[in-house]
Amino acid sequence: MYSLIRPHLFRLDPETAHERTLKALSLAGNFAPSRWLLQLLFAAPSKPVDAFGLTFKNPIGIAAGYDKDGVAIRGLSALGFGHVEVGTVTPTPQPGNPSPRVFRLVEDEAVINRMGFPSRGSEFMQVELDPAYKANFVERILGFGRSRGRFKRLSNAMLGINLGKNKNTPNEEAVYDYLALVQNFSRYADYLAINVSSPNTAGLRELQSRAALEILLTHIHQQRLLEQKQFKKRIPILVKLSPDMTEAELDDAIEAVLRSRMDGIIVTNTTLGRDGLQSSQKGESGGLSGSPLRARSEAVLAQTVKKVNGAVPIVSVGGVMNPDDAKKRLDMGAALVQIYTGLIYRGPGLVKEMLHAL
Repeated sequence: MYSLIRPHLFRLDPETAHERTLKALSLAGNFAPSRWLLQLLFAAPSKPVDAFGLTFKNPIGIAAGYDKDGVAIRGLSALGFGHVEVGTVTPTPQPGNPSPRVFRLVEDEAVINRMGFPSRGSEFMQVELDPAYKANFVERILGFGRSRGRFKRLSNAMLGINLGKNKNTPNEEAVYDYLALVQNFSRYADYLAINVSSPNTAGLRELQSRAALEILLTHIHQQRLLEQKQFKKRIPILVKLSPDMTEAELDDAIEAVLRSRMDGIIVTNTTLGRDGLQSSQKGESGGLSGSPLRARSEAVLAQTVKKVNGAVPIVSVGGVMNPDDAKKRLDMGAALVQIYTGLIYRGPGLVKEMLHAL
C-alpha cells in the first residue's frame, strides 16, 4: 500500500509531507476505531527485551525527531513500535531554523535536516502527555504537586523523552535547561534521553567533551535522585552521541557516561559527513540520515559495545533501513534499535517486517 502512497508524499515538500503524516497518525491514534484498525494491520509477534530495568514488548523503536512535541504517541504505538521516543523538547518554545530545512536525497535513500530543535516547549508537551497537568495549573503554582496520581499511560509502548537545551541558552548555563526538563518529565517518561549531539544547534556538540559531559551528567544524576524520591521510581537516563567524534573522543564521552551513572547510550545522531552522496542536494547543510549513515553508525556501535563491555545497554540508530539492518545491529550487541528515515522510504509496515525477521 505504501508504494502507492509514497509518490504522492514525495511530491510534497519534505517538511509538509512529514507534518501531514504526523497529523494523520495523531488523529488515527486518538480515535479508538482507527487505532484498533492500525493495531490489526500492523500486528507483529511479541519479542520482549529487558533493558534499563524496563521490559520492552519488542526491540524496535521510533527515534527522536519524528514526533517532536508528543502529539502522535498513540498512533505510532499502534504501528507496532516497542518504544516511542518523542522530542527533542526544549524548556521554552522555539521555532528552530528557517525553512527550507529538510531535504530528501532520493538517489541516496537519505535525508538532510537542519531543523534546529523546533519545539512547542515543555509546557505544551506536558499537556499532551497529561491533560490533567493544565487543569491543575493553580494547584501546581500553589505547590501542591504535579497532577499527583492522575497520570495515565498513553500506550503500551515504552515512552522515551529526548531533552535538549534552548538555542539561546549558552553552554555554560545549559545544565539548568536539562535539570528543568528532568524535573518536568521524570513523572511521564519510561526513560529520558539527553541530546548533546545534534549538529543543528550551534555549539551543542561541545558538551560531548569528557569534562563538560561528566559535569552535566553528574548534575542530571543528582536531579534524577530528587525525582526518584518524589515519584517513587528510578527513571533511566540515556545519552545520545554523535557519529562524528574521533575514536578517542568517543571513548572519552563513553567514560563520562559511565562515571556519571547514566543507564545507557544511544548511537548515533545524524552526521555532517557527505562521503559518497549522489544527490544534487548533497551540499545542503545539516545532519545526514539514512543509508549513507549505515557504515559509520555500525562502526560507532562496534566501538561503543567494546568500550562499554556490558556495563550499560546500547540503543543503535542511524542507517537502519531494512530488516537485515535491524538484525545486524542486534547481533552486534545493541539491546534496542531505532528507525526514522527508513520509515520515510519503506513505510509503516517496516516495523512489522523487522519483527518477523528477528
